Amino acid sequence: MDSSVTSLRMNEAANEIADGMVDQADLLRIRTHRLRGGARVIDAGVEVDGGIEAGLALSEICMGGLGNVSTTPVQIGSQTYPGLMVWTDHPATSCMASQYAGWAVSVGKFFAMGSGPLRAHARVERELFEKLGYEERAEEGVLVLEGRTLPTDEVAAWVAEKARLLPSQLTFVVAPTASIAGGVQISARIVETGLHKMETLGFDVGRVVSALGTAPLPPLAKNDLRAIGRTNDCILYGGQARFTIRAGDEELRKLVDQIPASASRDYGTPFYEIFQRYEGDFYKIDPLLFSPAEVWLTSTDTGRTFHAGR
Repeated sequence: MDSSVTSLRMNEAANEIADGMVDQADLLRIRTHRLRGGARVIDAGVEVDGGIEAGLALSEICMGGLGNVSTTPVQIGSQTYPGLMVWTDHPATSCMASQYAGWAVSVGKFFAMGSGPLRAHARVERELFEKLGYEERAEEGVLVLEGRTLPTDEVAAWVAEKARLLPSQLTFVVAPTASIAGGVQISARIVETGLHKMETLGFDVGRVVSALGTAPLPPLAKNDLRAIGRTNDCILYGGQARFTIRAGDEELRKLVDQIPASASRDYGTPFYEIFQRYEGDFYKIDPLLFSPAEVWLTSTDTGRTFHAGR
């Protein structure tokens, strides 16, 4: 990342998108309310239907307003599927400092993984943010929660304390995995999963200049466990991502074969079956599995492109 960039004001951008969702609540089939402590909660699929349009807005909030998400047909072999296209010119910031679900929000019986730009203000994941060299100081923060339970005042107070803000300065946007909006925002992580794989491999993601990816949209599943399977399959077996990187040919030639999901020992069966094999414990699954099915890496130095996956 350019060291001169100190803040891209992702929380401000995400708040504007959230305000737009509230203004169009009936159109988007969402519901919003304020907790007693003042935190704003936007329900995009827990007690409401939500929808694709809500999912697109949710996805752009996850990326801190630095990414664009739109629907597109996705061609895989001879079949065409409804899907998403995602692109950003600030990959490390929008994906790793915002979209990545790296903040475990655990308060009493409530648990959800948090993503969105509030992470860049709270910087609870200290080691990651030190690597990224990015931080924000926000007056209002937005956190996206993937779960089936809406946050309470207790949850809002806990998050506010960690983020050094008041509950009234927070917006939570919530959608379960097995919801239309939830499925959209997970498929929209196609670029983020590729960057996270690079970071896991020890590559400096700040050298990624621009990124674009496509992934199929999952059909709605009957429960969250099945939805975890379908949403992951869309990325692991149907996701394609293209990255423009400040690196030479030899470095990209070595890197590219390690990125696709097919580089993992757990690759090859539906994710639901993999999840069952490890008794529902994500930490037992090979971390190298979570990445796009197919990637292209283009060097800014030479203009050559390297491809791997299928």
